[in-house]
Amino acid sequence: MPKVLYRDPAAGRLSERRGSGRPDAECVVEFPDGSTIETIEGAAPGASGKIRVQYKLAGASDWRPTGWRAVDPKRDYTCQFKLTGLQPSARYQVRVEAGTDAGSVVEGGFRTAPRGDQSERVVFTVSTGQAYPDQDAVGGGYKIYGTMLKLDPSFFVHTGDIVYYDKLAKTLPLARWHWARMYSLATNVEFHRQVASYFIKDDHDTWMNDCWPTRKTRFMGDFTFEQGLAVFGEQVPMGDRTWRTFRWGKDLQIWLVEGRDYRSPNTMPDGPDKTIWGQKQKAWFKRTVRESDASFRILISPTPVVGPDRANKHDNHSNKDFQHEGNEIREFLSKQKNIYVICGDRHWQYVSVDKATGVREYSCGPASDKHAGGWTNDQRYPEHRYLKVTGGFLAVTVDRSQGKPAVTFRHHSVDGDILNEDRFTAQ
Repeated sequence: MPKVLYRDPAAGRLSERRGSGRPDAECVVEFPDGSTIETIEGAAPGASGKIRVQYKLAGASDWRPTGWRAVDPKRDYTCQFKLTGLQPSARYQVRVEAGTDAGSVVEGGFRTAPRGDQSERVVFTVSTGQAYPDQDAVGGGYKIYGTMLKLDPSFFVHTGDIVYYDKLAKTLPLARWHWARMYSLATNVEFHRQVASYFIKDDHDTWMNDCWPTRKTRFMGDFTFEQGLAVFGEQVPMGDRTWRTFRWGKDLQIWLVEGRDYRSPNTMPDGPDKTIWGQKQKAWFKRTVRESDASFRILISPTPVVGPDRANKHDNHSNKDFQHEGNEIREFLSKQKNIYVICGDRHWQYVSVDKATGVREYSCGPASDKHAGGWTNDQRYPEHRYLKVTGGFLAVTVDRSQGKPAVTFRHHSVDGDILNEDRFTAQ
């Protein structure tokens, strides 16, 4: 593993970081024992070549191929394809082929969303915070992925902190290495091979803890905030922008929001001009929520909107540092029927109801028990309806009961045990 040394500005000596602080100091990366970025543990260096995707309705005889395209060495040898002509509410098989001398084939599949006028059962799962050192599956990886597969989800949402750059990603190649080692884990590959997935970024998989676009520090070495934005775009499937809404049938619409690209500095005094979402995204969110006729509408945020959160945090809408915009969003949500918030970032599971507005929020919890912490089970506040410091995930089911739309939220442990369950009928 690489080792990072920081220069003491007074003495000029290089030494390893002590504690969890992030010093604004020059850093130097050392590769031990003659290793390189291509040989360290978890490395999966790319290679030049061409790739194509073939897809078809499950059980059909004929594949529909895309054209062969060269991977881009300037984008970590990645290539993204947009599949067209897909039928709604269908299962598709996918085959990805590499056209090199060492060519390989990976097969998988995904489910498409029902039409907006179709009432159909939809199940989706949500997770956050998967730190590479906190793996919990036998042989490596994370238990939650095999557990979630048993629920046969229609889709999956990762709310961010997919990788943690802070400690080691001091260069662009080291940032890409974080993705290579995370998504070469067998548990992750097996899950994403079969389940359609949406990805949201937060601070640690953008650049560093609690970051914003204009933040200045030497802590991250040569790796910049702007490079972090570019790496995220090359590593995960993404359309034209990172704030999006998707309709999954007559009874469900979800909103995935961007919390890093447009935010004001955490240190800026709070007020009407201080923002996390930015004015354009905020206006889009309000407009599209008002326009939606889905039975249930769910905002999925990388960070809390309701909380509660720790007093020493300054980074999200539940903190006093962003109280003005937080109040604005919560007030808007409170005027909507059948709308809920799901958030990531927090290393514990909870359900909370805002005392002032009644907005209900579900924190999905981190990917493993090893990663849980930052709160205690006895810190139960009046707004809590459920609280458990544990790893796991959130599963949401939208279906119909006696002809009426219903939504069920279930917090699961990493092994699948149901820890909390809420069910609501559309009003």
